[in-house]
Amino acid sequence: MLDWLQTHLGLNPELETRLLATIGTVVGLWLIQRIALAFVYRKVRDPWSRYRWRKGLTYVLMAVGIVIVGRMWFAGVQALATFFGLLSAGLAIALKEPVSNLAGWAFIIWRRPFEVGDRVQIGPHAGDVIDLGVFQFTLNEIGGWVQADQSSGRIIHIPNGRVFTDPVANYNKGFRYIWNEVPVVVTFESDWRKAKQILGKVAVKHAEHLTAQAEQELLAASQQYLINYRKLTPIVYTNVVDYGVQLTIRYLIEPRKRRGTEHAIWEDILTEFAVAPDIDLAYHTTRGFKYTEEGKPALRAPPSRSPAPDRPPVDD
Repeated sequence: MLDWLQTHLGLNPELETRLLATIGTVVGLWLIQRIALAFVYRKVRDPWSRYRWRKGLTYVLMAVGIVIVGRMWFAGVQALATFFGLLSAGLAIALKEPVSNLAGWAFIIWRRPFEVGDRVQIGPHAGDVIDLGVFQFTLNEIGGWVQADQSSGRIIHIPNGRVFTDPVANYNKGFRYIWNEVPVVVTFESDWRKAKQILGKVAVKHAEHLTAQAEQELLAASQQYLINYRKLTPIVYTNVVDYGVQLTIRYLIEPRKRRGTEHAIWEDILTEFAVAPDIDLAYHTTRGFKYTEEGKPALRAPPSRSPAPDRPPVDD
């Protein structure tokens, strides 16, 4: 093979030896990875454990390959720190974006703004993290054209460097619950106090059990973040909108159960309101309002008197 390379490529023997050694190292490490993973897959059935083994072996063998190949091509550079300094300086000039993504990967591994399995939003994209790579991480998208926090079916690959330029929202880190609100609007003629009591009972039924867990989570999160919620139990707020009285249920929920709880809450609301003759849901309408007949009796304007009709002239 050396003779063939000298004849067809005109490479000197030393360069040919280094090139073949580099190719042999890459192929050898790849074979080691495949053999090791085949052994792991036979012994390990849990998907999470398989994923961690695969990523761990990839990172370890990649580091080993960089050291071995680097010592081949930079034989005169004995200090490993000097080698990495020269390598990073050259890459920073020639490959700005890949180097930024590599730095982003190091930041994600070191500071852990999110991990595989977390639900995050970065820029306009939201989803569950399903893979962390050296140059990009992968999301199983939620939202999009789906009007809820559920999967759209798309897989989104985002460069790691985006963690330095875009805000990263993590649904799971720190305080792993989120606040959700369900607005319900009843007509002005409805008994809104009774409706508020019904909504309060429904909210307690579906969210009260999380209060004790949330208090423990908040106590743990307060050791790292300044999070101060004075009230963690469900509550119903009252407001007036153009077409009725708005009663908003506010409660804590786990991120992945948001749509399910809204579904259950609305079914209970519709069931309770259906048997309440003095409560009716409001919707955008246009109506006329005659104040002299529909206003409060004490505040009604008196009806205006029409002028007397003209009388025909009378002959003397």
